[in-house]
Amino acid sequence: MTASLTTHVLDTAGGTPAGGMTIDLFRIEGDERVHLASAVTNDDGRTDAPILPDADHGTYEIVFRCAAWLDARAPERRRFLGDVPVRFGIDEDAHYHVPLLLSPFGYSTYRGS
Repeated sequence: MTASLTTHVLDTAGGTPAGGMTIDLFRIEGDERVHLASAVTNDDGRTDAPILPDADHGTYEIVFRCAAWLDARAPERRRFLGDVPVRFGIDEDAHYHVPLLLSPFGYSTYRGS
């Protein structure tokens, strides 16, 4: 068995899923980031399939492209956040879920189920 990785994004300021956001996934190898996948969230704020269905143990980084997403929805509003990188480790053969709760001025994340 290998690990799998899913994600979703919720717009906590709007109270809705964050559909249409680009997400990039990287594997960290020493000082290098190796691009593995890109996806765009659907109307439910999720990717249509696991962003990484067969993940090896190691260090990964998801970059949520929040700046473009926030600017497209409220170009007149100032925002504090740019893109949000989340670096995490996969060290067991299990399902990993890394969601992002987003507002224009802050975010939180956690290992979900």
